[in-house]
Amino acid sequence: MATQGKTKTPNLITLKEALKLSRKQNIENHRNFINPELDKLLGLLNFDKLFVRAHDCSIWDSDGNQYLDFLGAYGAMNLGHNNSEVIAALGSVETLPNLLQVSLNPLAGALARNLAQITPGELQYSFFENSGAEAVEGALKLARASTGKSKIVSCYGAFHGEILGALSVSEREKNQKPFSPLLPGISFVPFGNAETLKQALSANDVAAFLVEPIQGEGGVIVPHDGYLHDVRKICSETQTLLIVDEIQTGFGRTGRIFACEYENISPDIMCVGKSLGGGIMPLSAYIATEKVWKNAHDSLGKAILDTSTFGGNSRALAAGLSALEIILREDLARQSAEKGKYFFAELQKLKEKYSFIKEVRGRGLMLGIEFTQPKDNFLNTFTGGKLKNLSYEYLGSLIADELINKHHIITSYTLNNPKVIRLEPPLTVSYKQIEMLIEALDAVCKRVNL
Repeated sequence: MATQGKTKTPNLITLKEALKLSRKQNIENHRNFINPELDKLLGLLNFDKLFVRAHDCSIWDSDGNQYLDFLGAYGAMNLGHNNSEVIAALGSVETLPNLLQVSLNPLAGALARNLAQITPGELQYSFFENSGAEAVEGALKLARASTGKSKIVSCYGAFHGEILGALSVSEREKNQKPFSPLLPGISFVPFGNAETLKQALSANDVAAFLVEPIQGEGGVIVPHDGYLHDVRKICSETQTLLIVDEIQTGFGRTGRIFACEYENISPDIMCVGKSLGGGIMPLSAYIATEKVWKNAHDSLGKAILDTSTFGGNSRALAAGLSALEIILREDLARQSAEKGKYFFAELQKLKEKYSFIKEVRGRGLMLGIEFTQPKDNFLNTFTGGKLKNLSYEYLGSLIADELINKHHIITSYTLNNPKVIRLEPPLTVSYKQIEMLIEALDAVCKRVNL
């Protein structure tokens, strides 16, 4: 006979109490109830600070220290932290039903119309989700339903999310292996190589080719000019849908509203997210042409091929409408292009100064710095010997450690290439703040160069 477990007497933390937790209490909660190994990793690099306030490009910790955010939530903070207009937009819908599936939400229709106005080509129909990975998942499903084919081709080094379908098209064995087997019918080609793509699609049996216009987690890899133009041509010739993942690159990040505009190409399906929610609300979407959409939704019985309980809720849509208005009104794409040009030039000066900076690359305010292996004693110099056996692969994380702990600047390495530091500040970043990052990085590089 099974024994009954002990009855728990709840001792809940209220919101008011949660807002007053100390750094130590916060660490203990994460260690005991979320992820002990992540707690350990962040603790080794002293990344487990307790941040208590944020505005625009600045964040403050519980000790009153101010930090500059050059990570920007991996491209989600195009408008900076806690944009007042976006927050006000949430207040304007506080009495509306937030979740009501048996209706046509006017905010959804308005935002979808606006997206159709600014996206390239004939993209028209939007479906709203909560995260970028969900948008990718929806795009893959739509491609299969629309074409009747099941095969998907993606790129080596790609990252499209962590849920099972998105992970299946994200090429990194370390992330994939614990969850195998993944989706069948997925294959990969080298990013930037149109000829291998042409071979992979030659049998005309592939539903879609999924590509990032700039590989973010792959190390901020920018393809050569003409690559996306060739991709578009090959996909059209082989009756393969082209899905462009603009989740990280979209809404002004690279100096254009969408990065694929650099080559004046139009996808059949586009995935957007991150900054669409204004840095306040989780909001993403996949957007398709009329032909693709109607091939999948060709009858009343297929009117509901995809659903999401929280996708397209009123508060998220209000944030999206407000964010899009601000991005266009403030011409943030132009600001990103101009500031990014200056930023890139200053980083190039550091590359010329330090031999272990292998390359600076990117567009607009989506920049990456790749490092090579410096002198053998740098690990001991940086960590006092506690991480002397850490692989040189993680030099990027150690430089990020120096930047946050000694210079109060937040950065991170790219997931699929940890030797690359990503720089994705809010598009509202000032030239003075860019100069502060350059000065701090110069100081860190001097230490590495000892």
